[in-house]
Amino acid sequence: ADFLLVNPLHAAEPVEPVSPSPYLPVTRRFFNPMYIRPEDIREVAYMSGPQRSLVTWAGENVKKMSLENNPIDRDSAWQAKREALEVIYAAGRSQLRQRDFDRFRKVEGEGLEDFALWCALTEKYGPHLPQQLRDVTSPYVARERRELQDRVDFWAWLQWILDEQLRKAQEESRMAGMRIGISHDLAVGVHPQSADVWMIPDAFAKNIGVGAPPDMYNQQGQNWSQPPWRPDTLEELDYAPLRDMARTVMRHAGLLRVDHIMGLFRLWWIPEGMAATEGTYVRFNHEAMVGVLLLEAHRAGVIVVGEDLGTVEPWVREYLSERGIFGTSVFWFEKDHGGWPITPEQFRSDVMVSVDTHDLPPAAGYLAGEHVDLRESLGLLVKPVEEMHEEAREEHERVMIRLREQGLVGDNPSEREIIEAMHRYIARTSAPMIQVSLVNAVGERRAQNQPGTDQEYPNWRIPLADGTEQVVLVEDLAKNPRLVSLVTALTEEIEDVRD
Repeated sequence: ADFLLVNPLHAAEPVEPVSPSPYLPVTRRFFNPMYIRPEDIREVAYMSGPQRSLVTWAGENVKKMSLENNPIDRDSAWQAKREALEVIYAAGRSQLRQRDFDRFRKVEGEGLEDFALWCALTEKYGPHLPQQLRDVTSPYVARERRELQDRVDFWAWLQWILDEQLRKAQEESRMAGMRIGISHDLAVGVHPQSADVWMIPDAFAKNIGVGAPPDMYNQQGQNWSQPPWRPDTLEELDYAPLRDMARTVMRHAGLLRVDHIMGLFRLWWIPEGMAATEGTYVRFNHEAMVGVLLLEAHRAGVIVVGEDLGTVEPWVREYLSERGIFGTSVFWFEKDHGGWPITPEQFRSDVMVSVDTHDLPPAAGYLAGEHVDLRESLGLLVKPVEEMHEEAREEHERVMIRLREQGLVGDNPSEREIIEAMHRYIARTSAPMIQVSLVNAVGERRAQNQPGTDQEYPNWRIPLADGTEQVVLVEDLAKNPRLVSLVTALTEEIEDVRD
């Protein structure tokens, strides 16, 4: 593999309850300390035996939970990890390490200090701050900044540790032979009660959420409950919020995937209290937005991939391609005017290609039509369920015809053979980057996320499991027979195409 694409690592709420969705963060500039590996913090090596025991004990119970095929409990995980991090922070640092920490804070400047303060305030008062603390420039906030200085230091320290570990991850991936390395993901927006909104409130539109209009896969539209940036204020701020965010996210990345890159051009604004179908498009200065993003990508040496799925004006894809931004192609979505899957040579050549996305069930579940049953059970269909099942069966049959035309499957292929054939199919395209989802590699059937739902479905809380619903751990991936088989098949196809 030349790259490893991860979900957005943006920061979530500093205290429980923690939003499970990585696409609904409290800031897009800073990172989620839940991803810190406490054992790898340098100071742990110099701690006493009893201190190290406290770090180990904090994680024992929640680590056992990862062996169970139950919804992921981020609240318990973060509470346990925070206890361990508090112990490590309290142990102190050498003078040299403290200077490194101070230097990091100086470079990150006011943005980091305000974010750390917001975390400390949220820790003290909860997610709904008192009225007098909702203005970052107020004297009440200034007083709290002084009184909570140690907690501000702690939350800033977490960002420093994250920065160190992200840098090390990228360095080690490149040293291991990956040409791109860690590929980060940039979410569309932030939580309405987020640190970003608190720090720069004038930059966000009030009483507005963003989403997407209805399409074939989400027939009632989508409302992501995220306040959009105001185009006029962004211009007044010389696009500093975008610049600072892009610079931080790309600092230790080899590639950046921009979710819903159309958000740099226009966003579907939905007034509070209205349905997703009742929104309207609001346009941004895309020349400036794309220019700022590409400038920071050039400085960081990062490849940019835009998720340009859904309703996209044709000229936008051409515009992005001319500027060196790769698009996104998904096997299930690439069809001709008659509804047939396009052939490999018809795929765009300037894209990252994959079989599916995290907003669809994995290939095993999709082939079985489980996406129709799921959406029907959640009340998300606008057509009769029988009609949707018939459409799914027709789609499946056409896919099988295309795979047979390419000589990739025989009669009565197994589920595994079909999924491997689909990956061989996309390997025959001229796309320079092929993405393989872990869920497809191990035979998972359940969707990670079902758009249009909040509490109705356990979005982003489904642990990775195989076709028998046995949990698959990261440590076991190298020996997973289904993953090894898929990688072997894909590697053989890539070599054949090159030959």
